[in-house]
Amino acid sequence: MNVKILTALISVAILCMLAVAGCTGTDTKVPVPTPTPGENTTPAANVTVPAEKPLYIVGIDGDYKPYSYMDEKGNPIGFDVESIQWIGEEMGFDVKIQPMAWDGIIPSLQQKKIDMVYSGMTISPERLEKVNFSRPYWIVNQSVAVRNGSTVTLDDVKEGKVVLGTQRGCTAHDWFDKNLIQTGKMTEDNLKLYDNIQLALTDLQNKRVDAVMYDVPVIKKSIEGKPLVMLGEIQTDEEYGVAIRKDDTELLATINEGLDRLMASPKWEELKQKYEME
Repeated sequence: MNVKILTALISVAILCMLAVAGCTGTDTKVPVPTPTPGENTTPAANVTVPAEKPLYIVGIDGDYKPYSYMDEKGNPIGFDVESIQWIGEEMGFDVKIQPMAWDGIIPSLQQKKIDMVYSGMTISPERLEKVNFSRPYWIVNQSVAVRNGSTVTLDDVKEGKVVLGTQRGCTAHDWFDKNLIQTGKMTEDNLKLYDNIQLALTDLQNKRVDAVMYDVPVIKKSIEGKPLVMLGEIQTDEEYGVAIRKDDTELLATINEGLDRLMASPKWEELKQKYEME
């Protein structure tokens, strides 16, 4: 065979081998099959994505022991705080606890800064004009605290004969206003109002007021370790409820069902014992 022809044939053979070898490289494109018309091509079409839980902001009084208060690390705790956290878990929603000034808490609810008030709020006709309430979950009376060794009597308080203190906007404030100031038994100058009950009790210790009135469980807890004593109770039979905006009827139904479940569960007795409610 002619040498030139032999050389040409060898060159063609080598080029073919190189072309075949090139077909096995990493740049090879795998053809994508064309989907059949109507076929669902969405990735993981059978996988159910969990729906995001609704989040409700819960307004509380942060100085309302044992119902709602802050621990030494600044975390909200208390009977009401743990109750709404349990209800949220049970009913399928998340909660964010928001401490705030008590006298502005209902306006904050109406302005949608919070979604509910769960913090020992008494159900009253005045409040029912502005918000709805859940079923009652607790009943309390008012308690009067005085200094150790004080000569003030419960009758002195009921007749408005001494300087009295309480938290602004609370039930005791309403009681003093209706029963003492509006009846003329006491002047407004003899009623001292505070942003929270702890400030009122501090002024009681410092002799700026003669007696302080507030909800029984709160007074009991708040005077522990202080030179103060409970003078007695004033029967008011107040019912606590969860305050909710009037148009949030679905949330109201959810909270009522959650309260029913909580009060029927072992957790209810556990919370009562933990926070010494009875």
